[in-house]
Amino acid sequence: MYNKKFTRRELLNYIIGVSGAALAGSIIFPTLKYIIPPKGTDVDISKVTAAKVGELPPNSAKVFRFGNKPAILVNTPQGVLKAFTAVCTHLNCTVQYSQEASYILCACHNGHFDLNGKVISGPPPKPLEEYKVNVTGQDIIVSKV
Repeated sequence: MYNKKFTRRELLNYIIGVSGAALAGSIIFPTLKYIIPPKGTDVDISKVTAAKVGELPPNSAKVFRFGNKPAILVNTPQGVLKAFTAVCTHLNCTVQYSQEASYILCACHNGHFDLNGKVISGPPPKPLEEYKVNVTGQDIIVSKV
């Protein structure tokens, strides 16, 4: 049988050590979960119906799912339909369409893309991936180029 008695100082040091380890673990674990993305199943979809004809007025946009990632369908002020991945090339934030300025905006770090997907300003290192848009009957179909 174990007969060693702890002094008050040893007990407090043990409690402080365990508490410190628990605090460090509660900070480090969520941080690592945020930094290292989970391995997900990548759904390979070549085309999807993004909208119906007439659903998007000129100078507007709609974010839709393209497989397991978001994509954005833009009806330009001139009435031309364009589609891009809605994932910013900087840090994978979801982009949005700015009606006032007629460009695509990444609000996370103020990245701007023109209506051809090219970087206008900000930190994104490369343009958005562009998708092909076809109108078939009443459906607007977006597919990989």
